[in-house]
Amino acid sequence: QVQLVESGGGLVQAGDSLRLSCAASGRTFKNYGMGWFRRAPGKEREFVAAIRWSGGTTYYADSVKGRFTISRDNAKNTVYLQMNSLKPEDTAVYYCAAPNKFPIAPMTGESQYDYWGQGTQVTVSS
Repeated sequence: QVQLVESGGGLVQAGDSLRLSCAASGRTFKNYGMGWFRRAPGKEREFVAAIRWSGGTTYYADSVKGRFTISRDNAKNTVYLQMNSLKPEDTAVYYCAAPNKFPIAPMTGESQYDYWGQGTQVTVSS
């Protein structure tokens, strides 16, 4: 059984920073890459960022490019999302996800991901 556990969400003001973490565990888990998605109130879930485990290639949604940074810790099977210059429109539940096979670039499609975390709330006040 594979588990993804997110942490680091919270309530911040516009312009502040937050760092989300997502730790993957499970006897059968093999890390090919991980991604972050978010669902804002009244909207569909959308891609935020992703990283390939081998090589570390990263991908970002245009809305977060230059403000968010995704990174990984191989030894801990953990992915991070550093979020700077947060805006009220970044308010959402953030989910991490992982595929169980080599993902196809740019790793934006939800159908590529087989495992999902429970989500962590990020609220940005103006």
